[in-house]
Amino acid sequence: MNKSLKYIALLVILPLFTAGMTTDYFSDANAAKGAGVGISKYGSSTNICGLQLCSEISGGKAAWMAEKEKSTSVAPVVEEAMMEKSMMEETSVTEADLGSVLRLSRANVPATIPLHQGYYNGEDVYFIITDSSDPKHAEIITKNQDWQVELAPLLKNTPVEALSKTYMFTNGIEGDGVHGYQGEVFTSTPAQTDVYSALTSHVHVTWNKDVTPRVLDSDAMIMLAADNGEITLTLVNVVLNMPQIIWPEGQMMVKEDKTLTDVTPYGGGQVLDIDTEEMNVTFIAHRGWGPDGRTIYYIVTDATPSGPAGMMGVVSAPTSASLIANSAAVDLYQFKNGLEGTGPLGFQPGIAAGAPGDANYSPMWRIFMIGWVDPENAQLLETIDDMNAYKEAGLVDIGIARPMDSDHIVNCPFIDPFQ
Repeated sequence: MNKSLKYIALLVILPLFTAGMTTDYFSDANAAKGAGVGISKYGSSTNICGLQLCSEISGGKAAWMAEKEKSTSVAPVVEEAMMEKSMMEETSVTEADLGSVLRLSRANVPATIPLHQGYYNGEDVYFIITDSSDPKHAEIITKNQDWQVELAPLLKNTPVEALSKTYMFTNGIEGDGVHGYQGEVFTSTPAQTDVYSALTSHVHVTWNKDVTPRVLDSDAMIMLAADNGEITLTLVNVVLNMPQIIWPEGQMMVKEDKTLTDVTPYGGGQVLDIDTEEMNVTFIAHRGWGPDGRTIYYIVTDATPSGPAGMMGVVSAPTSASLIANSAAVDLYQFKNGLEGTGPLGFQPGIAAGAPGDANYSPMWRIFMIGWVDPENAQLLETIDDMNAYKEAGLVDIGIARPMDSDHIVNCPFIDPFQ
């Protein structure tokens, strides 16, 4: 039988299948879902639901419904086809068929991000810059690297124990640093597991008058130059998200199978390519939903504890655990059962409590797990209000994720992979 005809028949059958699955129990949840339930009751302590999302691309059920409505233009063909008993036999709805209809398109896409070169202890470090707590730095870096740095005001609340210190030069030797001078100097790398963080506090380094500048490529050299009166150090109240890609002792895992599909698994690495000649790195950008159902894409750079970090093939960053009850981290909800799909655990994609442009956006995510009480009757959830409505109805349980019985934080910068 013609494959497209089978697909049309499936679109006709699906509403009947869904209607049969729905009970009065779900009706109450759907009513609450339509009315909306505030997010303050579950999830982010910021009590802010963002409206301005990072993408205008619509997805999820809205996209599927649009396709279903589009199919009405071929209703006569469907009606004729449905009259054939043999067709019905050949187009029986299986779980796999349903999953293929509900699965998001372009669920995993490549995202090429500019690399920067800096130093640690006299050796090269290559890193990316994705987020800034300060709008001025976000604007400067965005312009310099011709790639969007997202404003994440909540990062200013990051506690000291979750920060690495980085030196930025404001004059001296010209180069590709943030301010147009030599590259940044880091005080740790992922090899220093107990102290490394992709979130960096900053010290501006300024060469004093009548001093001949030179490249300083280590914390020790900077301290010596400061003691000798050659430079002035100024603490800057800004936090940047600067995940390291290559460092003297190693680099992020590069995925062996670089072919991306909508069902590419999360395991085995998040990086497709690292190019230190063209100075860029290509990540896998995963698709999900913002708080109001708009499409978002995110990459994964580091996580804690070590188990999930190793599974995803990203840097282990234990210092991030101190964000578990801190407002610098925001809530991200993933599904542990229900509809099969493109989420990290093989079920429907997750829902974030904030997205770029929101006052409560942060790249640091506190993970919650959503579980259906009756997975066989799972519905497609796309927004925070969806999630809260079904929680109110007792149809889903929501609990904080604690893999390895540990606090779980993931660095997932939300990006535009198509810029």
